[in-house]
Amino acid sequence: MTEKILFPRETVIKTNFFNIGQDWEVPIPGFFIIAPLRKIKSISEFTEEEANEFIKLLRKVRDGMREVLKIEEVYLFQNEDSQSGFHFWVFPRHLWMEKFGRRIQSVRPIIDYAKENMLSDEVFNKVKDHVKKMKEYMSDFSK
Repeated sequence: MTEKILFPRETVIKTNFFNIGQDWEVPIPGFFIIAPLRKIKSISEFTEEEANEFIKLLRKVRDGMREVLKIEEVYLFQNEDSQSGFHFWVFPRHLWMEKFGRRIQSVRPIIDYAKENMLSDEVFNKVKDHVKKMKEYMSDFSK
């Protein structure tokens, strides 16, 4: 099954080693993906420079989500069996998600709910607003 690309150009920041953008398949504001520019499978394949930049980016993104977007909690995911190679999810916890619970098993139902019920201009505008705010916040990122 081919996923629908909703946000193909919603990039927060592109560095020498990574790209951070809104997840392009799921309409959840503040659902960011950190992906390396080179094809790798695992975090263990990072060079020292990539590893250093990755943790700095992750910390800066998370700080921005808390300070600018008012997202108090996130889930962090990386799986090594993905066909698309290494990518790291920074998955926000919004109040509307509470009805799904607070366990790892709640993530798939949340994603399915968002795909089925949140395809609206209001949500898309919020996604774009979150990206814009995070772009501004990340603009002073030093590698």
